[in-house]
Amino acid sequence: MQTLLHVRRRASRKKQAAQWEDAYYLSSQPADSKTPEQWLQTIRDHWAGVEIRNHWRKDACLFEDKTRSRKPHIVGNLILLRNLVLFFFAEHRETYGSLPAFVETVASRSALALRLIRSKI
Repeated sequence: MQTLLHVRRRASRKKQAAQWEDAYYLSSQPADSKTPEQWLQTIRDHWAGVEIRNHWRKDACLFEDKTRSRKPHIVGNLILLRNLVLFFFAEHRETYGSLPAFVETVASRSALALRLIRSKI
């Protein structure tokens, strides 16, 4: 790593007063390769991509926000399962075309689900 970025930002959360927090980012690019404004845009672009690639798919296609359990072990296991679904879908995207089609196929064919898991063991 060539650059350590330190960003001080004001964060607000539901039912809490806004407060300052520190965030740190590592980059393989030299520090002088971008202006401070460009570094901030790079950070924003990264997190926007994360939102599009992962959070939206977990919520819209895998119904993450509809999880009603508040038990940490259940929620944690569901997170792992959703990540596993996204991992296998990324490998088989051409075959199934869409995440909902992949989920429906695997849900209806338990032997396929087991075969996918065994292929990585």
